[in-house]
Amino acid sequence: MHYLVTGAAGFIGFFVAQRLIAQGHTVVGIDNLNDYYDVSLKQARLSELNKLNGFTFIELDLANREGIATLFAEQKFNRVIHLAAQAGVRYSLENPLAYADSNLIGHLTILEGCRNNKVEHLVYASSSSVYGLNSKTPFATSDSVDHPVSLYAASKKANELMSHTYSHLYNVPTTGLRFFTVYGPWGRPDMALFKFTKAILNGESIDIFNNGDLSRDFTYIDDIVEGIMRIQNVIPQGQNNWTPETGSPANSSAPYALYNIGNGNPVKLMDFVSALENALGIEAKKNFLPMQPGDVYQTYAETKSLEAATDYVPNVSVNDGVARFVEWYKAFYH
Repeated sequence: MHYLVTGAAGFIGFFVAQRLIAQGHTVVGIDNLNDYYDVSLKQARLSELNKLNGFTFIELDLANREGIATLFAEQKFNRVIHLAAQAGVRYSLENPLAYADSNLIGHLTILEGCRNNKVEHLVYASSSSVYGLNSKTPFATSDSVDHPVSLYAASKKANELMSHTYSHLYNVPTTGLRFFTVYGPWGRPDMALFKFTKAILNGESIDIFNNGDLSRDFTYIDDIVEGIMRIQNVIPQGQNNWTPETGSPANSSAPYALYNIGNGNPVKLMDFVSALENALGIEAKKNFLPMQPGDVYQTYAETKSLEAATDYVPNVSVNDGVARFVEWYKAFYH
């Protein structure tokens, strides 16, 4: 089949494009190559993708309405895996308008492309951050998510609502995936594992927020990609007997679905740091700080619905995943 992967120079998009090519599909990858983090890392990912037969890269911004419309009209994609977005909870406190362009207008241009060109399935990135002030764990897609604590989270909740509208009005099958703290080789420099590794190797201290009393559902990149590859083959169908009063927010009378995609096994931040110290063979200098605005105490994914739909359970432990990241980091940065 012919796929569009948005954010192809990004962390998850890079691996998804590789897997699709390996399965014999053709992929057009788009990315605006913005400088939110080191562009040279994005370009290094792209150089790997450009070696693959069946991959085409186009530098394009999601907010370019005419450009996206032309891309869809010319390429006639069978399916779309939409992973591009302005990422980062903390950055949304500093530069909120970037989230309106990438995450709101950008998501709408993709929905319009799917509607006007009869795309058979749109799979898009949501986020565990939509759970906001929720304290009941594990976080389930059947829970209300009406109290986000960052603009990033609010934009991802908006993406889910926009997608449902297009599923309802235009019968566009959409599946949203709420990602839980993805990590691994080729990962993002703004994420804790990357920042911690760089600082420790440079002999610098690492910032530990909420004095280390945090837990995250760290999910290794291979597990994330396997989940995406399987769920994109599960095209949602509208449920005839579904009603808002009795049904789950994760389903609908429209062809619409939401899933958590996480490990389902939260890890204490200090245990994560210990796994990194063991992999590096260096004890970190720690700078304990209070809770950051927009941050949450714990993330914990309820993943039974994804497992039922895909027959897949994440299986990479934090110790193994962190060790693989360190091995990649040392090789990539010599």
